[in-house]
Amino acid sequence: MIKNLIFDFGMVLVDYSFEGFFKRHIPDKERCMAFAKVFNTPEFQERMDREEQPIDEIMGEVLAENPDFLPEMMMFKDNYPDIVIGETKGMRELLTKLKAEGYKLYGLTNWCSKVHLTMAQYDIFKLLDGRVISSEEKVAKPEPEIYNILFERYGLKPEECVFTDDRPVNIEGGRRVGMEGIVFQNAEQYEAELRKIIASRR
Repeated sequence: MIKNLIFDFGMVLVDYSFEGFFKRHIPDKERCMAFAKVFNTPEFQERMDREEQPIDEIMGEVLAENPDFLPEMMMFKDNYPDIVIGETKGMRELLTKLKAEGYKLYGLTNWCSKVHLTMAQYDIFKLLDGRVISSEEKVAKPEPEIYNILFERYGLKPEECVFTDDRPVNIEGGRRVGMEGIVFQNAEQYEAELRKIIASRR
């Protein structure tokens, strides 16, 4: 029986756009593209998500290799919450309904510690019964350790959970530790797939 619903944050509960952020804050197109190639890379995001060093140190090390981008880096640091452009359409209403039906709701995200600025901005996060954030644990999806931290912290059984994430690799990580998973596209698609899973487990 499904009792717990697990949600990624970015592109599931809230939408974000690094590309739009850079375009808004760096009007020079060539400069914007050059900055994005340095600071919007999988390697940089991985370091930020794990946050094994303080954010200022991570940014400082990258900046030391790219000193010409000091103004853009300060902009990036000062305006980081602007990357998020709003709650994902329909998800707050859906989570409210699911919570009223008796399901427990949890967050599981790869995000740096600045995620708390975003969580303070959007009411959807108030609906969660708990959360695990990669930067606080120093491990990240799809590593099994981060899923197991969630299970152990909140006393969850994997077979009673459904996890949704916009990245298939993270869903596969969840399945390897025993959870059902849904690759998120939108609220309607998620609910339709969720209802099928719930019905099959009764």
